[in-house]
Amino acid sequence: MIPFIVRRLLQLIPVLLVMSIVVFSISLMLPGDPTTAVLGEDASLQDRAALRQELGLDQPIPVQYGRWLARAASGDLGLSLKTREPVAEMLAARVPVTFELALLAVLLSLMLGIPLGILAALKRNSWIDSLVSAVSLSSMAIPYFWVGILLIMLLSIQLGWLPPSGYVPFFSDPFGNLRLMIMPVITIGTAQAALVMRQTRTAMLQVMSQDYVRTARAKGASEIRVVFGHALRNSLIPVITVIGLQMGALIGGAVVTETVFSPPGLGRMIVDGIFERDFPVVQGAILVVVLGVLIVNLLTDLSYTLVDRRVRF
Repeated sequence: MIPFIVRRLLQLIPVLLVMSIVVFSISLMLPGDPTTAVLGEDASLQDRAALRQELGLDQPIPVQYGRWLARAASGDLGLSLKTREPVAEMLAARVPVTFELALLAVLLSLMLGIPLGILAALKRNSWIDSLVSAVSLSSMAIPYFWVGILLIMLLSIQLGWLPPSGYVPFFSDPFGNLRLMIMPVITIGTAQAALVMRQTRTAMLQVMSQDYVRTARAKGASEIRVVFGHALRNSLIPVITVIGLQMGALIGGAVVTETVFSPPGLGRMIVDGIFERDFPVVQGAILVVVLGVLIVNLLTDLSYTLVDRRVRF
């Protein structure tokens, strides 16, 4: 396993290099002048030229990219044009928020998706299977922002059970933190649960028709042992693959959800950076997101051996 991990880590280097070029190029395509975000629209041309020289924006684009890449490789992602804070410190404060949101959303998707997928597979072509499939399709079709708005209208405005937005650090107030995270987690987690449910159902139907399942039943094994001891374990690899591949969509959902519910995470940081033309913030945040997705994919591959001992690297 160690050679596999080392090989995969080495493969991350060219991928990160290519993605850094993409991230840097996209940030330059954003409309507007970054000096306007710092000096305002009434600044003189001389002040703008001086600021562009100070920020290195007057240099050729390859030179700008080379300087940015060298700093990023050493952990220096530059300073925010708007607040003059180090981008690395801003990311350190916001990454835990998005990480908590993503982790809770994945847990919710597993808690809902796997049991419902098993139930739909065991009750194939019944009204239960049709109902679960219809609910899952609806969950995937409804946009994140619409689900978030509906939850705010119902749980906050109509019933008054939960606060509509905000964030409290977990270690400062665990109960308050979880109350504020309930609606964002439901917004993202239900859509992910629908994908997990459909993949679990498909995998379970394939496994339940295998010879070793019929043999286990013929030997007198209980239905619970057959389903959870034999079928489910061999169905989890495609489910884990779907979860790993959905991390990119999970981050995309976090961008929309954090805009609706206002937790100070990476998604809100990216949106604010785009509107304020704060290029270093956008570049640093997206680069961290890309790195996170690559790490999750690596962990997904490593988790296969925990589910199925037959898997060898």
